[in-house]
This record gives sequence, structure tokens and C-alpha cells, in this order.
Amino acid sequence: MRIGLPKEIKDQEFRVGLTPAAVQSLCQQGHQVMVQAGAGAGSGFADSDYQTAGATLVTDAATAWAQELVIKVKEPQPSEYAFFRPGLVLFTYLHLAAERSLTEALIQSGIDAIAYETVVAPDGRLPLLTPMSIIAGRLSVQFGARYLERQQGGRGVLLGGIPGVASGTVVILGGGVVGTEAAKMAVGLGARVQIIDLNVDRLAYLETLFGSRVELLYSSPAQIAASVPQADLLIGAVLVPGRKAPTLVSRDLVATMRPGSVIIDVAVDQGGCIETLRPTSHSQPTYVEEGVVHFGVPNMPGAVPWTATQALNNATLPYVLKLARQGLQALASDSGLKGGLNVSSGKLIHPAVRDVFPDLAARPAEMAAL
Repeated sequence: MRIGLPKEIKDQEFRVGLTPAAVQSLCQQGHQVMVQAGAGAGSGFADSDYQTAGATLVTDAATAWAQELVIKVKEPQPSEYAFFRPGLVLFTYLHLAAERSLTEALIQSGIDAIAYETVVAPDGRLPLLTPMSIIAGRLSVQFGARYLERQQGGRGVLLGGIPGVASGTVVILGGGVVGTEAAKMAVGLGARVQIIDLNVDRLAYLETLFGSRVELLYSSPAQIAASVPQADLLIGAVLVPGRKAPTLVSRDLVATMRPGSVIIDVAVDQGGCIETLRPTSHSQPTYVEEGVVHFGVPNMPGAVPWTATQALNNATLPYVLKLARQGLQALASDSGLKGGLNVSSGKLIHPAVRDVFPDLAARPAEMAAL
């Protein structure tokens, strides 16, 4: 199969869809890989690394997109919509629940689009979302600590405190992968940490990890209303696969937080769970609303591309190899990969995304080709 690897163009997105090692694996199986010049530079991979691995270097994005299978990291940007066409298989993060215009463009083009974030493992895990969730969870505390600094507009709170001065308080909404990793980092810094979650079994599991070092609370409007005003750092870590995250923190509740507190919503690319938070970028990561510093960068792992690219490739490569070998027929033999199909031949396929955009899902979504 002919595989294209275009350079990411989202603001300061330095990850790349395939490492040279992944390209080598594909080429050894007889596939042709077209890599846009400079695609791996942000992750520390030179064009010569890809050529040594067996790839063909191309100078423009159009050529990379002109292949049968395109591998990316982030959702296509508007300037890339013109590359969509029938017969093209796209494998990348999509997060369509918060991207109506992209959803419409995918449907109108006839492309087959498979989203990393909705591929499901046999045990129900989201294997292609997990590595980036781990990184984003850890970064949320790292960024939060930075923006609590007075020079960054924050309260001037040291999360770990010092003897004689109280530690900062970190409140985490959601105890999944992101929330767990955020808590690990916050506990490591010496902060006071709360995790709020609806799943009692998950809270019980988290107790085996953290013991008494983290306060584990059942989620309710009353509990959230009690915890949020005490937070120096509030982290939104709520994800509903394929759907927009529910709004758990209203503007009125944000207004009760102390001036200079910080909010980071890791699920901002799925709409986020905090009313006042909107997507930002690595170039302009924060803004102040209701006196609170808001950080809404949707591609947080792009800040650590050397780590993130390799972690992502470790998870995606088995699926890429299967798609390269079998094309869309791979979905027939792998129900988890089939769950990743969001749009196919002009039809909206994934049930969660269909629920978000019922008007776009008016046509039946049978997968006759499979």
C-alpha cells in the first residue's frame, strides 16, 4: 500500500504520525511510505532518518495526502480539507464531537476516516487514547504549577508548600487515566489533592493506589460546588468517548474561585467540562476570565513531542500495519479497529458522533462494504 505522512500544521504541533522505526517496519513489509520533508523535525527525526528507513521524501503536503492511507496525529485543519477524497483512508485523532465543520467536510468528501480515540481494545480500553492521556494528565499539573506563578498571572502558590506554609490544593474532576496521572504528579509535588468521580469502583481502585494521600470523593453537584472554590488548580479530566464532555462547572461556580487560581481542562478537544473554558493554543495558551487563569490547549502532548510521538507510535503501529496490509477489510476482522471508523463513504458511522450530530446522520449508516 502507498502511505502518506504529512507534516502537522496545527499551532505548535511538533508530533509526527510515524517514527522512522515505524516507517522501517512498513517498508520491510513491502509498503511505500511518502514522508513530507520536515515532518519529523519537531520530534527530533531528520529527513535523512526517514530516507534511511526506506521512505520516499516529498516536498509538499499534496503529494503526501495523495496516497491510499494517510497517517496523522491531530485532526485535519481547514486548509487540509481540500485533500479529502473518496477512496482515501485517514487514520488520526479526530474528536468530531467538538468539530462540526470537520465532520461535514469528511462526510461531503466521501473519505474513510478512522479516529484513534474511538478504537477499542478487547477489554474495553481505548488503547490509542491512553498514551496521550497519560502525558496530558502529567502535563496538566506541570503546566498548572507554572501558571500559578505570579509572573504568569497566577496566585503565586507553590503547590508543594514548605514547612510552616500550607501546600496548594489540586481538585481533579474525573478519576480515569488523565485524572490518575494528574494526581500522581500533584502528590509527588506535595500538593493536597482531591479526585471527584462518579464511579465508586474506580474510587475504590484509586484508594489502593494513593491510600490517604488523595481525598477520593463521589461526584455530585453539591460536592463539586464545595470543592471548586477551594482549588488553587482545577483540572478537568472528564471524557465520554465520541461525545462532548458534560458541563460540570458553571461560570457562576468559576467566579467563586480565588483570583489567580488556574483551570486546565484536558478534554477541551471534546468540548470540556468547564463552562468558561475554550480552546487556546501553545502560542497563546491562557486567558483570564472571572479572575481565574484558564489554560485550554487541546494538543497538550505536542509540548513534549520526543516522548509523545514515540508513545503514540508504540500504540498505533500494530493497527497501521493491519490497515496497510488489508485496507478497510481490516475492520471486518478487528471489531476494536472497526469502532474507530467515524465517517465512511459519505456516512456518519460512529454512534456517539451520530448522537451529537443527528442532522448529519440522517442517512442510514450501514457498512455494506464491510
